[in-house]
Amino acid sequence: MKYRELGNTGLLVSEVSFGTWAIGGDWGETNDRDALKSLEFAIEQGVNFFDTADVYGNGHSEELLAKATKGIEDRIHIATKFCRKGDIHDPATYSYETVRSYCEDSLRRLNREAIDLYQIHCPATEILRDGQVFDVLDRLQSEGKIRHYGVSVESVEEGLICLEYSNVKSLQVIFNMFRQKPLEKLLPEAHKKGVGILVRLPLASGMLSGKFTKDHVFAKDDHRRFNENGEAFNVGETFAGLGFENGVELSDQLRWIEEGRPSMASAALRWILDQEEVSCVIPGFKNQRQIESNLQALEARPFSEEEQDQLEAFYKEKVEHLIRGVY
Repeated sequence: MKYRELGNTGLLVSEVSFGTWAIGGDWGETNDRDALKSLEFAIEQGVNFFDTADVYGNGHSEELLAKATKGIEDRIHIATKFCRKGDIHDPATYSYETVRSYCEDSLRRLNREAIDLYQIHCPATEILRDGQVFDVLDRLQSEGKIRHYGVSVESVEEGLICLEYSNVKSLQVIFNMFRQKPLEKLLPEAHKKGVGILVRLPLASGMLSGKFTKDHVFAKDDHRRFNENGEAFNVGETFAGLGFENGVELSDQLRWIEEGRPSMASAALRWILDQEEVSCVIPGFKNQRQIESNLQALEARPFSEEEQDQLEAFYKEKVEHLIRGVY
C-alpha cells in the first residue's frame, strides 16, 4: 500500500481507501457478514482510511466500522458526515446544538472519543456562503470531539467557497473520467492551500467498471434505479449525472483504457491517482471481490501524456455537454 498526506492534517491515508455507502444498504441488498469480512480484508491489505456518514443505512455503516476497527482505532482513520438527517436548507440544521447532537450520535455508533475527519454532507450552497457552520465546527474541534473537518461538495463553485475558510482541511468531490471539471481550477487551488482531496464516485456508480449493459436492471432499493434523474437527491450522485444509457455507451468507448492494466475499473482509479492533488480515492464495495478489484489500481501502470490528452478530448467532445445538474 502507498500513502499520501491528507492535505496538511498530518494524517497519512492509503491511496485507495473505501467509502461505506454501499454496505449501509442504499445500493440494494447487503450482508453484514460479507461487509465485515471485506473491511477486515481491506485493513489487512494496508487500507487505513474509511469514509462514512450518519445517513448511510441510518447509521449502520458507522456501526459496522466500529466492529471492524475495534482495538485498532489508533491506526484506522475514519471520516464521517452530517446534515442530511435534517433540512439541508434550514440554518437550524447547522446550529451548534444540532451539529453537536449529530456528532455525539456518530461518536456513539463509531465507539470513538473523537472523529478524525468530520464533513458537512453536501449542504446547500447558501449555508457555505453564510459560513456560520464553520464556527460551529471550530467549537467542536476545540472541545476535542473532532480532529479535523472538511466538506463534501456537489460543485466546483461550492468547493471554491469552502477554500476561503482556513480551517477546512479537506474537500470530498465527484471526480472521474466522466467528471473532469475539478481539474481546471478546484484541484490546483486546493493543493495550493494544503487542502486534501477525497474522490468519491470514482467509478461513476460502477459505470466505469465496464460491467453494465443497457438491459441491466438494478434492485428497487438501489439508488441507481430510483435516482437516475435526481428524484431523491442530486442527480450527479448517480452515474455522474449522465443517465444510465449514456453512461453505458460512453463506457464502451473507453474500454481501451484497460489495455496493459488489470481491469477497466483499476485503470479508471489509476487515472485519478495520477493527479498529484488527490489524497485518495474512496470507491464503494459490498464484498471482498470488489475490494480486491479496486486495490488493483495500485498495480496499474500510470497514464501517458498522450493518453491523458486523449481522455481530456473525449470528455470535452463527448461527455461534458451530457452532464445534468450543477457540477
